[in-house]
Amino acid sequence: MSCTIVVGGFFGDEGKGKIVAHIAYHDRPSIISRGGVGPNAGHTVKAGEREYGIRMVPSGFVYPEARLCIGSGVLVDPRVFLREVEELGVADRIFIDKRCSIIEEEHIRKDRGDTHLAKTIGSTGTGCGPANVDRVMRVARQAKDVPELADFITDVALEVNEAINRGENVILEGTQGFGISLYFGTYPFVTSKDTSASQIAADNGVGPTRIDDVVVVFKAYPTRVGEGPFGTEMTREESHRLGIVEYGTVTHRERRIGVWDGEMARYSAMINGCTVGAITGIDHIDPDCFGVTTADRLSKKARDFIEQAEEDIGAPVGLISTGPDVSQIIDLRDEL
Repeated sequence: MSCTIVVGGFFGDEGKGKIVAHIAYHDRPSIISRGGVGPNAGHTVKAGEREYGIRMVPSGFVYPEARLCIGSGVLVDPRVFLREVEELGVADRIFIDKRCSIIEEEHIRKDRGDTHLAKTIGSTGTGCGPANVDRVMRVARQAKDVPELADFITDVALEVNEAINRGENVILEGTQGFGISLYFGTYPFVTSKDTSASQIAADNGVGPTRIDDVVVVFKAYPTRVGEGPFGTEMTREESHRLGIVEYGTVTHRERRIGVWDGEMARYSAMINGCTVGAITGIDHIDPDCFGVTTADRLSKKARDFIEQAEEDIGAPVGLISTGPDVSQIIDLRDEL
């Protein structure tokens, strides 16, 4: 039994949602609890014919046996939360920590109206930056003070730690990516708090000695939405020629596309304390790998890429995504 953290190793959009969903089905956790900033991060999960774009509910919701939680470090927009709960039908198993801070309409207006945030930084306009300012100034409302959230309030830290004490599996789900961490990212083109594994543990009230594995998700071709440095970025024409065209889940802006960044992967793995690497998008390295579910069906080109990634990360690659569906994955963790 274990407590596993899943975080993004590049600039976000690495496919964490798909990785969390797979780990949930494989490891059968009793709790999947979300850390991170708030509804400024979108996760896409594809299961069968359904594709879900979610901003507040943990990506692992597709595993129906898990209790879903939102840790105290996360900002909650009640409108987004309640809409997703209804759409996904998870009202009977999702809970919010009573200490979560609330995003108000005024925070969203400030976010969208601030020229520096909206134009220079490329904020998502979801109110997270201004809401975190109010949190630091100690004037924010908390989830326990919002009547419409009353049925969902709990002490997430207590629940998660008690589950670990009972020897159950727990997944702590991160949001955003390492490259936009307030502390370690490409400042000032970053989000409004840290996004590393240590922060995700803290967001859920879990001490560092209780973490067994840190899965860092890296896209075979890094992407970035919005402004900021991107050292391995290719031109828009080149990415289109390669057939790689993507759009952000929250902003719907076209993502900038790059090639593998070994230096960034190495530094990200170090700060996050990576124990297991996950590579997504290997089918863009070699389309012949699309949908395969065993390592022996990977092409030499794909195997060479994975070998180089492991050297850069300094940890074994235990998960390889070969397509968008939850089922399109190679899981090597039992062999590590």
